[in-house]
This record gives sequence, C-alpha cells and structure tokens, in this order.
Amino acid sequence: MRFSVSSGTLKFIIGWAAVFLFRLIPFRPPNFEPMLATVMPFSKRYGIVGSFLFGFLGIVLFDAVTSGWGSWTAVTAISYGLLGVAAHLFFRKRDASVRNFLLFGIPATVAYDAVTMMIGPLFMQQPLMSALLGQISFTLMHLIGTIVFSVLLSPALYRWVIENERFELTFLRSSSVAMKEN
Repeated sequence: MRFSVSSGTLKFIIGWAAVFLFRLIPFRPPNFEPMLATVMPFSKRYGIVGSFLFGFLGIVLFDAVTSGWGSWTAVTAISYGLLGVAAHLFFRKRDASVRNFLLFGIPATVAYDAVTMMIGPLFMQQPLMSALLGQISFTLMHLIGTIVFSVLLSPALYRWVIENERFELTFLRSSSVAMKEN
C-alpha cells in the first residue's frame, strides 16, 4: 500500500536550487536575486517554522558553498528567516497572487535592505551616511529584482512546485501495518 507524506523536502531543494543557480549566474546585475520571491510561495504552505527555515537555510547554505560564513551570514540569514515568518503571516489568509506577492515583496525588500544596510556600520566601521548613500542604488536594484521575480517566479513556483503533488514524498507501506490500523 502507498501513502503520501506532506513533506517539503524535495520542494525546498527545488526552491533552493532555483535561487542558487540564479545567484551563481556570472555578470548578473548586483542585488538582482530571487530569494524573497522564492520565500513567499513557500511561506503560504509551510507555516512559521518551515518559512523561517527556508529563508534562513537558503542563505546559510549558499554562503557555505560560495563566500564562506561571516557576520553578514548571521544578519542576512536571520533577516530572510524573519521575512519568511512575516510572509507566512501575510499570506495565511491571502491568495498567492501576483498582486499579493508585490504587496508583500516591495515593503519587505525595503525593510530587509534597511536592516542589512547596518552590517557595514556595525561590523566594518563604515560611516552611517556612506552606508545610507550607497544603499539607495542597491535598494533600487533589489526592488527591481523583487518586482520582476514576484511577477514571474513567485506564481510559477507556487503553481508548479508548491501545489504540485508529484513533488510530495511517497513511501511504500507494508500491508501488515495497514491491517493493524484497520
């Protein structure tokens, strides 16, 4: 007898792979990345803990593979984890629509950039005014990425990965276990 377990493991791997592959494209515009647009559809389905872990581990794993861990890893991983929690709370009673992805994504990007902008002044003695002025173009690129990915990627991930039962883990169950339950 077969039964299905609602596990997001394979779906998380697909989501992280999409983010990793895009972020590894050489010569892509700086700060044009799909992490938040990937977190949002996952947050609709996987609750507070799953949403936090998707964002948090997405950064921790990427940094482990690419640049190594540093103070930026802690700040960005916790920030994306908390964005996952906020996205879950936002999408809990809302549709996974382009409109809602944009309604959440745009202010979430500004909030994320405001928090992560403080890495330079707090950890690297960068003057606050310098960080603030440098953040303007950085945030504009991040917003363009959020808009593009919220329109194109978020709905596609939700429809083709999150709602797709083929990506649920299926296990074989012995008939003796099934008979004991009946």
